[in-house]
Amino acid sequence: MPPTPSRPTSPTPADPAPPRRSLASASAVAAVALGASLIAPVPALAAAEHPVISEVYGGGGNSGAELRHDFVELGNPTGADVDLSGWSVQYLPAQPGASTRVQVTPLSGSVPAGEHYLIRQAAGAGGTTELPEPDDAGNTNMSATAGIVFLVEGTDPVGCRTAPTCAEDESIIDVVGYGNAAVFAGSPTAGTSNTTSTSRDAAFTDTGNNSTDFSTGEPTPTNSAGETVGGPGGGDPEDPVEPGDLRIHDIQGTGHTSPHVGEQVSGLPGVVTAVNAFGSARGFWFQDTEGDGDPRTSEALFVFTGSTTPDVAVGDEILAAGRVSEYRPRAGAQTITQLDRARWTTLSRGNDLPEAVLLEADTLPEAYAPDHGGDISELELQPDKFALDFWAAHEHMLVRVEDAPVIAPTDGYDALWVTTKPDQNRTANGGVRYGSYDDPNSGRVKIESLLDRNVRPFPEANVGDTLAGVTEGPVYYSQFGGYLVRATALGEHVPGDLERVPVRATARHEISVATYNVENLGGTDSQAKFDALAEGIADYLGAPDIVGLEEIQDNNGPVDDGTVDADVTLDRLVEAVAAAGGPAYEWRQISPEDKQDGGQPGGNIRNAFLFNPARVQFVDVEGGDATTPVEVVEGERGAELSVSPGRIAPEDSAWNSSRKPLVGHFRALNRDVYVVTNHFNAKGGDQALHGVNQPPNRVTETQRHQQATLVREFADELLAVDPDANLVVMGDLNDFQFSTTLDILTGDGALTNPMTDLLEPSQRYNYVFDGNSQALDHILVNGVLAGRVDYEIVRINSEFHDQVSDHDPQVLRIDTRRSTSPGRG
Repeated sequence: MPPTPSRPTSPTPADPAPPRRSLASASAVAAVALGASLIAPVPALAAAEHPVISEVYGGGGNSGAELRHDFVELGNPTGADVDLSGWSVQYLPAQPGASTRVQVTPLSGSVPAGEHYLIRQAAGAGGTTELPEPDDAGNTNMSATAGIVFLVEGTDPVGCRTAPTCAEDESIIDVVGYGNAAVFAGSPTAGTSNTTSTSRDAAFTDTGNNSTDFSTGEPTPTNSAGETVGGPGGGDPEDPVEPGDLRIHDIQGTGHTSPHVGEQVSGLPGVVTAVNAFGSARGFWFQDTEGDGDPRTSEALFVFTGSTTPDVAVGDEILAAGRVSEYRPRAGAQTITQLDRARWTTLSRGNDLPEAVLLEADTLPEAYAPDHGGDISELELQPDKFALDFWAAHEHMLVRVEDAPVIAPTDGYDALWVTTKPDQNRTANGGVRYGSYDDPNSGRVKIESLLDRNVRPFPEANVGDTLAGVTEGPVYYSQFGGYLVRATALGEHVPGDLERVPVRATARHEISVATYNVENLGGTDSQAKFDALAEGIADYLGAPDIVGLEEIQDNNGPVDDGTVDADVTLDRLVEAVAAAGGPAYEWRQISPEDKQDGGQPGGNIRNAFLFNPARVQFVDVEGGDATTPVEVVEGERGAELSVSPGRIAPEDSAWNSSRKPLVGHFRALNRDVYVVTNHFNAKGGDQALHGVNQPPNRVTETQRHQQATLVREFADELLAVDPDANLVVMGDLNDFQFSTTLDILTGDGALTNPMTDLLEPSQRYNYVFDGNSQALDHILVNGVLAGRVDYEIVRINSEFHDQVSDHDPQVLRIDTRRSTSPGRG
């Protein structure tokens, strides 16, 4: 179940189910050739001759999904039961190649006349709801967004991979292509998502055209017994909602989840405080104006209406009815208590709203979450002790911040972070420093907007700016950053004084070395990106003698066609630097094996070196390739490398699906310098700070520890051969200065970290994530160099909304006037 590729600004619960529509028969299959649709006008089979595919869903268990499993549903529009014994459902990805494997699910039993037949497929890690009892089951992982599903009379895998050849296969009874599928009937139906399926209407209408017969909506898997999930809630939408016995605080309860989850409730009173009229997660917030006085119980709810804009206005007094559900945006996230399949009656309009809770310096507790050692979902809330519990106890309620300092810049999804604690671990530029696992900075608050961007554009803010006045809205929750404020009022954006400042010039007696994560730079990227990176290198980094680059992609970037070389990417960057007034750099790199180094699929990410040949000589030693390990040997001048450039233990399991370190031997100012540029395993699989598991499990650090051990072993080998060698180990280590990963590298003083040795705590950061300014990139040196270096973090990206990379580069200068060994120091 590949996840939906686009990143929603907020969680996207399932959309309401539209009327079912029909898939087309295989005899109307059409082809897509060279990106253009070629419709093959073959007459459709009669609608009532055979069962058809009636619904397809591939988002089961994905982020935001309610259902745990993918499924394929069949419908029988004929007047008699149809025996499916010996038939199969088969699946291909949307753009199959000649060798792409077909996934086959054999069928048995029969589909009753006029009824459904449900085939359960693979489960994902998320979701909360099981399918109805399936009529059959397989283990196919279907795409959430695009794919091809066949109904086949037989169990042999279909051999066709194009529309024309599939149209000639008489064993194919029906086909549906969704999203950008290469095989379909008539034309493909629209793509789906983690929360939407594509389905026929209740009559299983079959016109021979997928796009006509299918529409997307909330998944409604139905088995042959008529059991289903999804669809509208109970009660006639036209019947007025009468007052009931429950209030919102009863629904919310004193814990993280509702004591009434799954129940149909009615007569909940409240005033509408905000409306989300955009996107596929539409709905409205309403809040009880009385409340029960218990600080543990929220007095507000969100009513989810899917892709339908609700017919309510802020200030409406309503009585609401619906199903209580807990929406979990992804596995490990907190859940959101909400009403779905809802209806409501408006009692009056234009009412005053309840007063928003002011978030001041002492409102949120200093402690972020209980140290529980596992899932906190069943714990009673303690909003006076833990910030995470405070947010859960105010879920959906109106809150406000005033004159809020911006601590993370506006991102590409119109969101920024502010702090409610102006004195909490502030950085020199006004951010909030992440200094330990025990203190994730409880004052951080994420701000998104419910306002029409055409009327009130979201501010383009940098760290150190201010949202002056009042920013107010209901509390919500996103898999991206956790609890947040969906603003119905935005404070005035007041710019601060943040500026990009270049480093000082490198002196003639210094060797300058830099590290820069250029964020998936590929050969097909825009010239504007190359130019912005080049300006940074030439002007703000001071044109370093040696530059270690991380996240260099191959010549065609994420296109997955077997390309692994990166000469186009690196040549374009070198040319852009020269055009920006920098030196005529040369480069060295080693191309990885296809799809073996992780990163963006098809991108073949790797590390690389730039160097200025006017000041630096690269000591080339042939033989370095994707799988050959670099070794340290003793030479006439001391340590030498068996290959240069080379890779450290590239076939060790520590580097599985991860970037391999690149080692280079340089000679500058008659000094030998050995540089290792790294990009360790990413933190993306770690549990979130705001998730249900507290403290969160940092599962990705195990591989980083293994990687750090291998790099440390290389350093030890080099220094064992030549204790006076000049060694620089740098790059995106994807871990903090206080982490075990860095301890492995710096233990026993073999390597030291200038960031902690030379910078004040308020300066120790180069990356901003979820409002925390943190250090992921480092430049380490061995003891010979420790007292002879100058170090700067070049703040040109992480704190600015118009960043070209999400990492700030760093520059180290080695003073060659103080030498510990002639010819070496």
